[in-house]
Amino acid sequence: MTNEKIADAFDLIADLLEFQGANSFRVRAYRNSARTLRDYSGSLAELAQQGVAALKEIEGIGDDLAAKIIAMVETGKLAMLDELRSQVPESVLALLRIPGVGPKKAAALYKELGVKSLEELKSACEQGKVRELKGFAAKTEQLILQGLTIAAAGNERMLWYDADKVVQALLAHMRPCQAIDKLEVAGSYRRGKDSIGDLDLLVISRDVAGVMDHFAKFPPLQDVIARGDTKMSIRLDSNLQVDLRVVGEESFGAALQYFTGSKEHNVKLRSLAKERGLKINEYGVYRVEADGSETLVAGSTEAEVYATVDLPCFPPESREGRWEYEAARHQPFPALVELADIVCDLHMHTTATDGNNSIDEMATAARARGMQYIAITDHSQRVSVARGLTPDRVLAEWKKIDAWNAANDDEFVILKGIECDILEAGGMDLPDDVLAQGDFIIGSVHFGQKQSRAEITERILFALEHPHVHMIAHPTGRLINRREPYEVDITAVIAAAKKHKKLLEINANPQRLDLNEVLAAQAREAGVMLSINTDAHHTGGMDVMRCGILQARRAGATKADIANTLSLAKFKKLVLKK
Repeated sequence: MTNEKIADAFDLIADLLEFQGANSFRVRAYRNSARTLRDYSGSLAELAQQGVAALKEIEGIGDDLAAKIIAMVETGKLAMLDELRSQVPESVLALLRIPGVGPKKAAALYKELGVKSLEELKSACEQGKVRELKGFAAKTEQLILQGLTIAAAGNERMLWYDADKVVQALLAHMRPCQAIDKLEVAGSYRRGKDSIGDLDLLVISRDVAGVMDHFAKFPPLQDVIARGDTKMSIRLDSNLQVDLRVVGEESFGAALQYFTGSKEHNVKLRSLAKERGLKINEYGVYRVEADGSETLVAGSTEAEVYATVDLPCFPPESREGRWEYEAARHQPFPALVELADIVCDLHMHTTATDGNNSIDEMATAARARGMQYIAITDHSQRVSVARGLTPDRVLAEWKKIDAWNAANDDEFVILKGIECDILEAGGMDLPDDVLAQGDFIIGSVHFGQKQSRAEITERILFALEHPHVHMIAHPTGRLINRREPYEVDITAVIAAAKKHKKLLEINANPQRLDLNEVLAAQAREAGVMLSINTDAHHTGGMDVMRCGILQARRAGATKADIANTLSLAKFKKLVLKK
């Protein structure tokens, strides 16, 4: 039982209670607890084994919530949640995934219009019924229609970061199986796509029945969809489908290449093979003879499949049919950035605003991960919900950072930073004389995201031109499966970043991954340096750096394209110069 699962359960309790019109203080208690548990850096399951008293050491967790955590750890269930779910149709929960439709609005749609599904809501909006409800309007109706696509995607696709947890558990379950000779995960998961629809597992085995029997014992299994001679499909309790294929050793490489995809990448590969009188499919590479017969020439490894058409064994993240074939023309194929190349993290928050750990705790955790320097970048005052810093509080925090650096005379350094909002009316959220005293200033858009394309673009261009701003954070504001990017002329933003030699961020938060891989590639190709940052709000949040690395690799980024690979001396020279 993971921290995330426990936190998700508490969040869902809060949603269902609010849907039913429960006391707001009770709802808030569960929501606050969910956030606390999600940010907790230790293992709640291990803490639960020590009893209620140990869990109560976590701020905001009392006897009742501690008992519920223990129940979830011991049984995998929560009676209160099961009871609440029995009172609300399962299909209604999908309404909560629509941006702007919280539990109260979902309740109104359900009780007054009888809406119980996304399809019924779409029909009600198209008929103009939603705008007639109290608290709704024509604009609300239009925004709901726009958000239905996001909600539907949320039903079908899982964030890569969440899928990775499933994959690691699945591999831990499958690897001890004596019937398995070789095992790999393929599909969009292997390509590092930001969200995935299902999982593909490839196996070499002489005992197909033994492998499938073991597969069927994976604990999260909900039901077996199908079981054949070489393929078996199951559905997990998360509604994720997992397909297992058992293939021959001589075909394993070809199958891994084929089922890793993408479709666009494979179409190009098969076209190149055809030009050489070859045919490539999931069983191997075949030479097509003049009489129409076929001779197997490769297939046991991916490398030999690609070698038949004089291509490198493309890193899985690059296989989207976008830039990889052009890059392969210039040997050797570019060495894509790796996690080991990263020496700093330039976007993180502390208890000064909405973080869960102190400056010292964040620095200690970063140093333990091999970082050479970091920037502490708490929110500025506009983000009042996160207790954003006023000018006086900013300077006070920077004074603490100066003191920390002075007291720690090793090579690790904390840069004085701030995530400064770019205001709706234009301009920065803090005075220039304050920003001038910082080391690393981030500009970001948190409010006014419904403004016009021209207005948002103008705001970001102003920040890029500002002499004290070094980077734009999460430049398009998207939240995967939750919120579409705001309207912005990203081509103009990239051009301005290039002109003023400013950084654009790949935010490694699994829900953001912003810039996405297409825009990050566009920025890279324009000569803009990118920065991969975790936006961590607690020490454990730094672990998502690997998600940002995957995104950068999908964009074709090498070590030279990423500012976080620079030593502090080079970073100061190239980025921090005024």
